[in-house]
Amino acid sequence: MSLLLPGIRRTVPKLAPSRFVCRQCLRQQQPHAASSRILRSLHMRFASTTTTKTGSESQARFARYFTSTAVPANASVQAAKRAFPETSSKPVAYWLIGSAASVFGIVVFGGLTRLTESGLSITEWKPVTGSLPPLTQADWESEFEKYRASPEFHLLNSHMDLDEFKKIYFMEWTHRLWGRVIGLSFVAPAIYFVARRRVSPRIAFHLLGISALIGFQGFIGWWMVKSGLRDDLFAPGSHPRVSQYRLAAHLATAFVCYSWMLLAGLSILRTHRLLADPAAASKLLTALQSPTVAPFRRSVTALTVLVFTTVLSGALVAGLDAGLIYNEFPKMGLGLTPPKSELWDKFYSRKEDGSDLWWRNMLENPSLVQLDHRILATTTFCAILALFAYARTGRVAAALPKDARKGMMGVVHLVCLQVALGISTLIYMVPISLAAAHQAGSLALLTGVLVLGHRLRVPKSTLAMVQKRMASATRPR
Repeated sequence: MSLLLPGIRRTVPKLAPSRFVCRQCLRQQQPHAASSRILRSLHMRFASTTTTKTGSESQARFARYFTSTAVPANASVQAAKRAFPETSSKPVAYWLIGSAASVFGIVVFGGLTRLTESGLSITEWKPVTGSLPPLTQADWESEFEKYRASPEFHLLNSHMDLDEFKKIYFMEWTHRLWGRVIGLSFVAPAIYFVARRRVSPRIAFHLLGISALIGFQGFIGWWMVKSGLRDDLFAPGSHPRVSQYRLAAHLATAFVCYSWMLLAGLSILRTHRLLADPAAASKLLTALQSPTVAPFRRSVTALTVLVFTTVLSGALVAGLDAGLIYNEFPKMGLGLTPPKSELWDKFYSRKEDGSDLWWRNMLENPSLVQLDHRILATTTFCAILALFAYARTGRVAAALPKDARKGMMGVVHLVCLQVALGISTLIYMVPISLAAAHQAGSLALLTGVLVLGHRLRVPKSTLAMVQKRMASATRPR
């Protein structure tokens, strides 16, 4: 073909313009019979001019094609390329779920960092230069000298040498490095997917929000660590620890970030699955819009809030080391609850009139904080069992989709495992392995509830796309 192109290019200008005009155009351009010689001459001149112009345009198009001259794109095509698609691509969903799995891992590793008391080993926050650990002996000595000036070293680890310091240092350094990797591996692909128009406008806003939340999470992490480096934030002579409020905020932000990534990825996959089979999607949407399913859906939403609240109360227990007291279940000492004077201790009130007595004891008194966590955990367990029984009743069981019934069963299994881990962690006085498994179980339980709620809802945008696909499929051609 390459040998023929030069000859074709030389032949094109010599061809007659009329050869590039279709017969229909020639018939339309033939002049009608005129009653006057003058009118006939005018018609003939007009027809020859039009034919010449049309032929020239056809010849130019033919020449441009064989001379590889770029044809300007249509404005509507360019606008379509610049616009975001209705649905995001599947690789975006897999990347979001993979990012959520990485956040799951760092949550568990963060619990191990706290349980091994390694979180206060790095006394500075260097977002960029802190990516590298100390490389020389002098660097290690400098870091160890900074740690020796911290309250934790004076009150807890005054016997520690450099080799022991390296162990806890690498735990905290790995935790921080993992956070940096999550940030880079999310923000960079997010920019690429948005720039290449691989995501819908809704998912693009989600990516922007998650990226901002990841950066905010790094700031909260240092804000939390900083509270453990100041001895004026805890009682004189007590065990050095970070603020339980900041620990709860750090954990809550991580859980929100994980949930956001997970739900965004699942929504993309579900949209593709529904659009692939509009008939089955229509049946599913009809089942989810049933009035019988609405109370169950609202109950799952309330259950999600309850699980998240229980997780936050567990963060307060961890921040106050409240799991190291009353290591028995179901009793706490001689009864189901400690004495009233211990639960509402005036020691924790900071106002003379005692107006802050109740909420400070609920958030700062280890005995009451542990009791609150027990009550919330028991309430969560009973609520899930009650919701499971409700889902097995006649009308609800018949109206619920199959995947929703499976999701409910999965939540029951997860809550039973989580209760067993919680009681074991308490009875055995918070061993590292059981405590880390208990924290992972809390995130797994939240995952199960989120997936269950996701299966009971369909976004309005997805609903509109399914209806549009159904209408186009039923429209006669």
